[in-house]
Amino acid sequence: MVHSRSPSKCLRAPLERRLCCTCDGMKTREATIINKGLEDEMEVWGYRPCMWKMILVGVGVVSSGGLLLLLLYWLPEWGVKGTCTHTSLRDAHTLLLRTTNEFRQWFRAKVHVMLAPGKKPFDSLDLQPTAQLPNGDHSVGAAPEHHGTFSQNLPAQIHYFSHHSSTYYWNDEAKAFETYKGLEDVKVSCSGIYSDHSSGLCEREQDYRRLFFGENEIAVRVPSLFKLLIKEVLNPFYIFQLFSVILWSAEDYYYYATAIVFMSAISIATSLYTIKKQYVMLHDMVAAHSVVRVTLCKGNKDVLEAMSTDLVPGDVVVIPTNGMIMPCDAVLIHGTCIVNESMLTGESVPVTKTSLPSSGEDSARSYDMEEHKRHTLFCGTHVIQTRFYTGELVKAVVVRTGFSTEKGQLVRSILYPKPTDFKLYRDAYLFLLCLVGVAGIGFIYTIVLSVMNQVPAKTIIIESLDIITITVPPALPAAMTAGIVYAQRRLKRVGIFCISPQRINMCGQLNLVCFDKTGTLTEDGLDLWGIQRAEDCSFSPPESEAAKESLVNSTFVACMATCHSLTKIEGKLCGDPLDLKMFNATGWVLEEPIEEETALHNPIMPTVVRPPKHVIPEADQSNPSAQNMPFEIGIVRQFPFSSTLQRMSVVVRKLAEKHMDAYLKGAPEIVASLCKQQTVPQSFTETLEIYTRQGFRVIALAHRQLESKLSWHKVQSLSRDLIETNMEFLGLIIMQNKIKEETAGVLRELRQANIRTLMVTGDNMLTAISVARSCGMVRAHERVIIADAVPPKDFQPASITWHYTENPAQITKDTQCVEIDLEKEEVYDDEHTPQDHNYHFALSGKTFAVIIEHFPQLIQKLVLRATVLARMAPDQKTQLVEVLQSIDYTVGMCGDGANDCGALKSAHSGISLSELEASVASPFTSSTSNISCVPNLIREGRAALITSFCVFKFMALYSIIQYLSVTLLYSILSNLGDFQFLFIDIAIILIIAFTMSLNPAWKELVWRRPPSSLISGPLLFSVLTQIIACLFFQVLAFLLVRQQKWYEIWTPQSDACNVSRSSFSHIQNVTTAHDVKNIRNYENTTLFYVSSFQYLAVAIIFSKGKPFRQPSYKNWPFLLSCIGLYTFLLLIMLYPVPAIDSFLEIVCVPHDWRITLLVIVIVNAAVSFMLEIFILDIILWRLVFRGNNGVNQPTESPSSTTPQMGNEHWSSSFLSWLFRRRSKPPRVRYMQVALELQGDLDWPPPPSTVTYAGESQCHVSADL
Repeated sequence: MVHSRSPSKCLRAPLERRLCCTCDGMKTREATIINKGLEDEMEVWGYRPCMWKMILVGVGVVSSGGLLLLLLYWLPEWGVKGTCTHTSLRDAHTLLLRTTNEFRQWFRAKVHVMLAPGKKPFDSLDLQPTAQLPNGDHSVGAAPEHHGTFSQNLPAQIHYFSHHSSTYYWNDEAKAFETYKGLEDVKVSCSGIYSDHSSGLCEREQDYRRLFFGENEIAVRVPSLFKLLIKEVLNPFYIFQLFSVILWSAEDYYYYATAIVFMSAISIATSLYTIKKQYVMLHDMVAAHSVVRVTLCKGNKDVLEAMSTDLVPGDVVVIPTNGMIMPCDAVLIHGTCIVNESMLTGESVPVTKTSLPSSGEDSARSYDMEEHKRHTLFCGTHVIQTRFYTGELVKAVVVRTGFSTEKGQLVRSILYPKPTDFKLYRDAYLFLLCLVGVAGIGFIYTIVLSVMNQVPAKTIIIESLDIITITVPPALPAAMTAGIVYAQRRLKRVGIFCISPQRINMCGQLNLVCFDKTGTLTEDGLDLWGIQRAEDCSFSPPESEAAKESLVNSTFVACMATCHSLTKIEGKLCGDPLDLKMFNATGWVLEEPIEEETALHNPIMPTVVRPPKHVIPEADQSNPSAQNMPFEIGIVRQFPFSSTLQRMSVVVRKLAEKHMDAYLKGAPEIVASLCKQQTVPQSFTETLEIYTRQGFRVIALAHRQLESKLSWHKVQSLSRDLIETNMEFLGLIIMQNKIKEETAGVLRELRQANIRTLMVTGDNMLTAISVARSCGMVRAHERVIIADAVPPKDFQPASITWHYTENPAQITKDTQCVEIDLEKEEVYDDEHTPQDHNYHFALSGKTFAVIIEHFPQLIQKLVLRATVLARMAPDQKTQLVEVLQSIDYTVGMCGDGANDCGALKSAHSGISLSELEASVASPFTSSTSNISCVPNLIREGRAALITSFCVFKFMALYSIIQYLSVTLLYSILSNLGDFQFLFIDIAIILIIAFTMSLNPAWKELVWRRPPSSLISGPLLFSVLTQIIACLFFQVLAFLLVRQQKWYEIWTPQSDACNVSRSSFSHIQNVTTAHDVKNIRNYENTTLFYVSSFQYLAVAIIFSKGKPFRQPSYKNWPFLLSCIGLYTFLLLIMLYPVPAIDSFLEIVCVPHDWRITLLVIVIVNAAVSFMLEIFILDIILWRLVFRGNNGVNQPTESPSSTTPQMGNEHWSSSFLSWLFRRRSKPPRVRYMQVALELQGDLDWPPPPSTVTYAGESQCHVSADL
């Protein structure tokens, strides 16, 4: 039972602890780190309630009418610090958590206490037969409840808290909170799992562990509509709207207040529907197979049925013959499983899982889920088939449950996503603060002016607060979101689906994209180009057919036919595409035993392969000795392919043979290292380079005849290291991986748009370089430098050897010469060193790891020009993305979902080419299986980003224009009317704001990137100049109207349209009573007309097209809206309609003044257009604000300078001095690194040199 600590125990706490807490007061204020080194690393502080603080806060809440409570809700750190005092984590009632990443998010967590017979989930228990486990859940400070025998045995009190679906328990030894993942926490070895955890758990042990791990359930709770409504309504934006509506109602502005309430209700309803729908979809996806019935093992023989929710780490589950959806992470200890892991990896290829090593060196290693993933069944994956022994069950030990599983972690990342960090949103808040500052000035101005004019206090309060609601537009968030929503719809039309709409804007800033190779840049499938067998320490000529009759009995073809992980599912051969191509090329047949057959034999019936009968020569069939030849081979044991080991092997027995054979397949370099050196051809390295340089995928084969005394049972317990040694080299399989048709064109388009491209692959280095050259990622005249790093060994420091590869454009074509040297030794002098942009680095995964650990000072220099990264493990892909982000690149990642999930999630914009469930991990998923989606996404991202800027600028100008109008009218104790506000905000602003976002993306990617910041020279210049222009023309109109001969203080009897009025009537009308609010007057009418045209003018000016969006005239809704509004405004200004004038509360003015207003409006629009288009876009942008888009900017030779360019240079220098005074260094880190390298004469390192760890200079070695 989970209990809380009794208050009386707190009062009876030892004096020593109190003194210790007092003495260590400073220490309690220091944060403790939890999840150290992980993605969700956090700082934690302990607090306990403080009565006097709580009383003060209560008084403040009542005094502020609940506003203080709202503030404490929005800022949890204030809420905790305002009501609690610091204490040690051990005594804390409340915890304050803060993430250590750049977002520094705060969270509040309540500490609970549970009573348990042990302190850790894997503690051994000496349970009495009648004992019952405690249960229940209480907060710290509540009275404890005791149940069962444990209350007499004084069970341990364990403090814990929950955060983001993870539970953290207090560890007295470590003096910190820690989370328990599962069986891995006890660091058990593989053999230890067999000896200590293979017999299952008793019921009491299950109940005890369930206290710590909870139910095995990935629970996605769908919140009620009421909870979602409360959470949505308490958003600061809606609170501000509520404040505005109350204020407008107090001013009797019911129509506008009603319109805002109506819009807010629609916005809230839409938001609630979307959020609820997402929760329901995620819940349905997770719950589809989350609760199933499972069979548990108790001891060696007993089995019982249970619900999957009852599973805990250490349970032993039986995997049924017909398969199942795994409800937990479990390690296989008996039998073999064929699993579909598409939910996790995005690859629908069935994977063979074998039992965990139980003997040999491998069994002594600690079990690690990542290292032993080939033996681990992951939660959510589909077990398709099992292979078993007669009388034996296929068993697995539960390792992790609930949210600790791989599927649980994926769901957690969706439920609690990492905040989107984008400069636009940060700058938007700063800009809003500036508007609040402007509103503050207006607030003070209104109060001072009203007091001077002896306005009633109620009116002063209402009007001064009203100026705040005018300056900060309530419709701003909705208007800015519109552009993203429209972009999301356009992306959907071209087959790109988005689960994180806010990242669309990020796509507009991408300046580097990483591509996976196989299935992304190249075709998914591989074609067999040919084979090259090794005989007598040399290679025989290449052969295109492996199914020839002469090769049927060869060891080479036998290896091709057996060394794979293929299986038959519903009669269809399934497995890795490479294995399928290799096996099909032999023409052999694969047969698997059926369940009835395995039941008749004690040993497992092996998978059998045999050549087709028609390929056996007739002469051989008539020969009795030939008929007895071993044409049927049984696969006795498989060692699955490991990306770490880069190989796989099988143990087979030929029919009628007394001995077994081992076959090995894998990366050529690895296979050759495991073979007897006398069997490896001397030309191995040169031959391999010939193929890899041409982009072929090369696989090496090897064979070994095992000892006759090895029995079937003995082979099952042998480690693969004993099998995979002293092999005989058989030869090479050459597979062709064709580049997709779209690849070269897309990469060329990205390069022209100044977007760097990288290849990150698990394939061979030289193959990757060849593909990079073929698709244009590395151009013909550019050189590739291979960095080959080795870790420290035998007192030798870590070192990097720099190899300069051949430039294909300079290789002499010679049909007689087949060999290509890896390194062409040339004499480099100062005139022939590689140019700044004419070289690329290529790194392997091993080199990348060594450089990260031993050469941290070089990693930024290398990734600045690294283009090919080969043999990269999945976690290294993620690490690479993070390194690139650390030097301020905005990184995109494009992969086919297999092994790319981590990088897809870490990148600013991840694009998955897989439509399987793994696409949940990627913000974007493309239905097209080629990289043409990347430029489409970037174009839409740029359009959405520019749209966000346009809308933000327009909404800011709208606020300022209205602010200026109201401020001027306040000076004569007037204001805009209710229906004038309504017309401006609904008919003009909302229609324009939502239609100006409809401009589609520009048809091609341009070299220039859109700005990423609102606080930048061009944008600030644009906004400020438009504000000044609008202010000037409003003040001009306001002053001019008061200078007119017909002007008078308007009264209902005024008739300015009648030019024959007498001056006497003017004097008489001054004292006539009229509308108290003083809405109807000449100043109001004048400013209403001028400001209405200003809204439209800035909307058209800000709604820019090329080079990021289509021109506005192609945006028909926006064009028609502008034409309609202009027509309407011109009509009511030049030809007044009494009904409309009465509705809008505008007064009649002479026709001459209407013409004057038309001139003012036209001149205002012309000035605004000249400021934005001519001065900003043409002059200042070209001469001052350009040149900051990256280090890959094309440079022009000095000889191309013209007089015009010279004049432009002097103009640019002058304007730069005028605006910026001095040249500023680049802000982004990768540009700073590039500038540093421009002056580094030792970079890149010369060929055939070695750089040692700890040395700043390269040491030349002549023996390389």
